[in-house]
Amino acid sequence: MHFHRTWAAGLGSSLGLAAALAWPQHALADPASDVEQLKKDIADLRQSYEARLQAMEQKLLQLQQAAPAEAPPPAAAPAAAATATSASAFNPAVSLILNGTYANLSQDPARYRLQGFMPSGGEVGPGRRSFQLGESELGFAATIDPTFSGHLTFSLSPNDSGDDTVSVEEAVFERQGLFDGATLKGGRFLSSIGYLNSQHAHAWDFVDAPLAYQAFFGGPLKTDGLHLHWLAPTERFVELGAEVGSGATFPGNDTGRNGIGSAALFAHLGDDIGDSASWRAGLSVLRQRAQDRRYEDLDANGDDHGASFSGHSTTWVADAIYKWAPGGNATRENLKLQGEYFRRTEDGTLAQGAALGGYRSTQSGWYLQAVYQFMPQWRVGARYDRLDAGSLGIGLVDDGTLGAADLPVLQHATPTRSTLMVDYSLSEFSRFRLQLANDRSRGDATDRQLFLQYIMSLGAHGAHSF
Repeated sequence: MHFHRTWAAGLGSSLGLAAALAWPQHALADPASDVEQLKKDIADLRQSYEARLQAMEQKLLQLQQAAPAEAPPPAAAPAAAATATSASAFNPAVSLILNGTYANLSQDPARYRLQGFMPSGGEVGPGRRSFQLGESELGFAATIDPTFSGHLTFSLSPNDSGDDTVSVEEAVFERQGLFDGATLKGGRFLSSIGYLNSQHAHAWDFVDAPLAYQAFFGGPLKTDGLHLHWLAPTERFVELGAEVGSGATFPGNDTGRNGIGSAALFAHLGDDIGDSASWRAGLSVLRQRAQDRRYEDLDANGDDHGASFSGHSTTWVADAIYKWAPGGNATRENLKLQGEYFRRTEDGTLAQGAALGGYRSTQSGWYLQAVYQFMPQWRVGARYDRLDAGSLGIGLVDDGTLGAADLPVLQHATPTRSTLMVDYSLSEFSRFRLQLANDRSRGDATDRQLFLQYIMSLGAHGAHSF
């Protein structure tokens, strides 16, 4: 109330001054009467404004008394209720990838063999003809507590017989911040060796995996075990990591033993080149153990005749990738160059029936690909694959127990494949692709391949790696 009265007094003084300044000049002839008149006018103005202020203050008081009383804050819930609410609040991010193809193949895919390499029994070859489901994925991810997070990915795909199968692609718990820059993972995961291996199929730039991945790992390498990697606190990207696991997947197998069946080490280095380009390069090594790793083959008479390998397998992988986008903005135009080189040595024994002899091999392979986005939503790409079956030391052949024709799939070859693709993405959640390939990896003939593919992404989906 004091503030309003002070303001009124000041306003009255200002109005009085304004009235004095506006007074006609001829009225100043009698100064005494003029002063008295001014005092009277100022007093009248002050009385009028004070009356108005009192009326406004009275109205404000009446409104405040008529307003409802402020509700008291709610009482705190018991600790047990809070715990129950938290326990029932599990709400994972759910993602679904729909993937399918149409394939037109000039050669019978049922007779596909990757010439010169032991069959892995994995995801090898072009798949079946005509329309078919690809590898669709169903994923769940959530924070477990302030320390751990987890994700689970199911793979839904038909096998070579056309029967639908469901398998666990990844089932991982993750602990970030173990120490500065370190992350620990456990469960089943895609190994971080090389570059492409850690990416799911829907993130590939082509319909199928490079021949090197099919020959040396039977498709992407999955590990049941532990993974630890460390990012150095430097301006340049530096990553070091290690993995240990059961080694139950090709080139190893389930040996039924305790302990570690596979071990891997990897290192990656990367940096920017100005504002428009970046690169990454890496080197990895995988060591696995196999016991009676069996494969099926046809002997010289055309009869099924299996053989099995026991021993150790060591695979080295060198990878590099270069990315370019004008000004670092990849939405309109960008280029990606990517390549990997594989070299594997295996040392042990090869058995066919009751016959047993030594076995040693050194085999290699590589691929190089380029993908160019020339305008928003449209990309073109090219890839070239080449394998070298290398030198095989097969004791059963060297000592004359078997002839080379008795192990036809292991006869020397240099499989190659040339691939072109174009794809269109209506958005980041939908993509359509056309792919053409000349596949000379079977040894007996060239397979001319045409693929049409769709990839649809539903629900939550994290960003892809570099």
